Amino acid sequence: MQEQKFLRAFWQLAKPYWVSEQRAKGIALLVAVVALTLGNVWVSVEITNWYNDFYNVIQEKKQEDFLPLLGMFALLAFGGITIAVYKLYLVQMLEIEWRTWLTHDYLQDWLTDRAYYRMQLLDRSTDNPDQRIAEDLRLFVSISLRLALGLLIAITTLVAFVALLWRISGPLEIGGITIPGYMVWFALFYAIAGTWLTHAVGRPLIGLEFGQQRYEADFRYALVRLRENSEGVALYQGEKEELGVFRSRFAGVISNWWQIMLKRKQLGWVTTFYGQFAIIFPFLVAGPRYFSGAITLGGLMQISSAFSKVQESLSWFVDVYPDFATWKATVDRLTGFTATMERVRVEAGRLDGERAEVPADALLLEGVAIALPQGRPLLGPTTLQFKRGEAVLVSGPSGAGKSTLFRALAGIWPYWSGRILLPKGARLLFLPQKPYLPVGALKHAVCYPADAGAHQDSEVNETLRAVGLAHFAEQLGRSENWAQLLSGGEQQRLAFARALLNKPDWLFLDEATASLPEDAQAALYGLLKERLPGTTVVSIGHRASLAAFHPRRLAWQGTSLG
Repeated sequence: MQEQKFLRAFWQLAKPYWVSEQRAKGIALLVAVVALTLGNVWVSVEITNWYNDFYNVIQEKKQEDFLPLLGMFALLAFGGITIAVYKLYLVQMLEIEWRTWLTHDYLQDWLTDRAYYRMQLLDRSTDNPDQRIAEDLRLFVSISLRLALGLLIAITTLVAFVALLWRISGPLEIGGITIPGYMVWFALFYAIAGTWLTHAVGRPLIGLEFGQQRYEADFRYALVRLRENSEGVALYQGEKEELGVFRSRFAGVISNWWQIMLKRKQLGWVTTFYGQFAIIFPFLVAGPRYFSGAITLGGLMQISSAFSKVQESLSWFVDVYPDFATWKATVDRLTGFTATMERVRVEAGRLDGERAEVPADALLLEGVAIALPQGRPLLGPTTLQFKRGEAVLVSGPSGAGKSTLFRALAGIWPYWSGRILLPKGARLLFLPQKPYLPVGALKHAVCYPADAGAHQDSEVNETLRAVGLAHFAEQLGRSENWAQLLSGGEQQRLAFARALLNKPDWLFLDEATASLPEDAQAALYGLLKERLPGTTVVSIGHRASLAAFHPRRLAWQGTSLG
C-alpha cells in the first residue's frame, strides 16, 4: 500500500514534463539513451560469449587463435566505451532539459497567487521552499534518471543472460531430484535473500535522509540571514548569539549525519559481503561440474560471467538502496511542497472576501472586516471609498491593523471578508516602510517592479536627483546588494523615485518617510503632488506633520475606522 502511494506521488511529479509541450526533445533523448543502453547490454552478452572461446583457447593452448580473440575483445571494448561515453552525455542533456522545465514550473507555481507569501501565513510546516526548488528538484531528476536507467539495464540484462545461464549451467541432481538450469535458481535465491536483508537493515535511511536535507537547509538559511542582516547584528554586537545559533543548527546536521553514517555502515556490511561473496559463489556452485569434466574451463568462466550478470540484475535494489533512500526522501519533500502550495490556495480562496474590478473612479470597500490568523478582529465591517486624486492619512495606534488593511487592499492578506471594488484597469503601488531592493543594477532597483528597459536612463537620472539621490544618478549600471549599501533614508528616497517612475493610479505609503527628516518628507510629498496630480495617495503615519499633505484623515479606534 505504501509502495503504491509512493509510486503515485512520484508519477504526479514526473508526469507533467512528459506530457508538456516541451516534451519532444526529452522523449527523443530518452529514446536515444534507451537504445544505447540496449546496445551496452548486447556488448555485455558478446563479451560473455567471448569468455567461453578465450578460456577454451587458453586451456587447449591454441596460440593461433589467441591474438584474433584479443582483437575481437578490443573491438567489443571500444564499442562499449563509445556507447558509455555518449550515453552519459545524452543522460546529462536529458537531465538539464527535465530539471529546467521542472524548475520553471515550480517557480511559476510558487509565485502564482502569491503562494510564497501565503505559505508563511497559512502553513509553516513546509520548511525551506528555496531549498526544495534548488536542491530537491536537482536530486529528483538526477536520481530518477539514474534509477530508471539502472532498472532498464537490470531488466534487459536479466532477459539477455537468464536464458544463456539456464542453457550453459545445465541440470543438477540433488537427492534424486534433477534441477534444470540450476544456476538461475541459485542466483534468484541469492538475490532475494540479499534484497530482503538490505531493506530490513537500510529502511531507516529514508527518514534520516529526509531529515538531513532539512537540517542542511536550516543551517544554510541561518548563514544567509546573517549576511542579509549583517549591519543589524553588528550594531547589536550579536555575534555571540549568532554563533550559538550556527552551532546549534550545525549540531543538528552532524547529529543526523552520524545516524546516517552508522546506518550506512550497517548497510555496508551487508552489501559489501553480498557483493564479494557473489564473486566466488558461482565457482563454489559450478566448480564440482568442472572438476568432474562435465564442463570446460571456458564453460566455467562463461557461467561465472553470466551468473554475475543475472545476479547483478536481480540485485539491482540492493545496489541502489542508498540512492533509493535519498530519492524517496526527495519525492516526499517535493510532494509535500506541492501539496502545501495547493492547500494554501484553496484555504486562501475560502478565506478571502470578494475582490473585483468595476468601472468606477473610486476604490470602494463594502463591509470589509479584517482579522488576524488566530481569529482576533482588527477591523469590523467597514464601508468607505478612496476617490481618484485625493490624499488620505490613516492613523492609529501600533498593532491596530493599518498595515494589514494595506495588505488586504493589495490582495495578499487572506483573513478578511466583504468586498473590495477596484477601478477597472487601475494601477496600484504599495510602498512599505522598508522597501524591497533587488540585488543587481541600480536602474533595475529603481524601476522595480517595471522592467528597467521601460524607462530611459535620462529619466531615471533626473528622478534620482529630484528625490535627493543625485550622488547615485550616474551609476545606473552599478550592481550591488542595495539593501545593505543604502541607509534607511536612502532606501525610502529610492522608493519614492520608484513611485514617480511607475506613475500608479493609487499609491499606498506605509510609514514610507519614517526614516527621513521632516523637511525631506515635505519635499517628497511635494514631488508626489506636483508630478502625480491625478494619483490617489493613501498614507499610514504617526507624524503630525503628515496631516498637512492629506486633507482627508481616517483614525483607527478599536476595530473601527472613520
